[in-house]
Amino acid sequence: MIANRLLIGHKCDGVIKAYAKLAEIPLRQAFDVFYRSILYTEIIRGISDMHCRSDGYLAEELALEMNRDTKK
Repeated sequence: MIANRLLIGHKCDGVIKAYAKLAEIPLRQAFDVFYRSILYTEIIRGISDMHCRSDGYLAEELALEMNRDTKK
């Protein structure tokens, strides 16, 4: 299922804020990280209904993705 653009926008906003808090980084940095991530692509394409998951869960997924990228 592909959610409407407004829902996706709110979800992205929540994930960015949750990730900034989790990673203890500025919002601007969290914004950059999120919009360059695979997670962002999954959310906007409606893969696995990622937009239905909580902001906190998605922030943790983003942190895991970033940890995998730094280990490469």
